[in-house]
Amino acid sequence: MTIDRQHTDERSSKIVKHNGVVYLTGQVGAGDTLAEQAHDCLGRVDALLKEAGSSREQMLRATVWLSDMAYFAEFNEIWNAWVPTGHAPARACGEVKLAREILKVEIIVTAACD
Repeated sequence: MTIDRQHTDERSSKIVKHNGVVYLTGQVGAGDTLAEQAHDCLGRVDALLKEAGSSREQMLRATVWLSDMAYFAEFNEIWNAWVPTGHAPARACGEVKLAREILKVEIIVTAACD
């Protein structure tokens, strides 16, 4: 059994690959607004998926954490534009207190990989 961990520190790995599946650590984004943070966060997810030999089209599951469900509709517009048509993953979205007060969104993705 091979487990490939990339960008590993004492707390976590940004990418873990096992048995044709890539698990990404939670991603947050920079910016003051939900839109800025969401776009930056999704760009980080794109970069990690590419590095892992995967893509948006291969996403299996996404967990979205919002600091306030008042952002739900706005986030969904951004998400819907980002996810390729016909390739939406299984998704859950909930409200949580994030690690830093300024954070508005965090996304965790699992995807198939080469």
